[in-house]
Amino acid sequence: MQITILVGSVHGNASAVAQALQMAADDIAAQITVLPMDGLGIAVFDQPGAFIICTSTTGSGDVPDNAQALFHSLDAQAKYLGHVRFGLVALCDSSYGDSFMGGGKQFDERLRDLGARRVGEVCVLDTMETSQPEEDAVAWLKAWAVQLATVA
Repeated sequence: MQITILVGSVHGNASAVAQALQMAADDIAAQITVLPMDGLGIAVFDQPGAFIICTSTTGSGDVPDNAQALFHSLDAQAKYLGHVRFGLVALCDSSYGDSFMGGGKQFDERLRDLGARRVGEVCVLDTMETSQPEEDAVAWLKAWAVQLATVA
């Protein structure tokens, strides 16, 4: 199984979570590639395999600066993504109220609008709730991989 993790990060926390997921590849019999979203466009979804969007939220519920190009290409170069299966890991802080999980929600909504199918539940890594985001994400990955195998 091939999985590409696309990382949108402000301070490096999402990158650390993505690296923990990559190190768990053997646990789920997968090959995992981690790609920072810097400069990527919608064509990244032409690659074979499944995807995990691993993103934090910045500002007033926005996607991180390094994820802006990819996010905007989903509108500017919109195309049907019915072949895409993805999971979502959202790093967030519930103390921000209405903007909670904004970056993740925006990617989720836009990808699904283009026909992509989210597999499983969102992995919400709330800094107010977890002190071990990497471990929580790896536990989510193991369950997500089982679900992915049934829909792929």
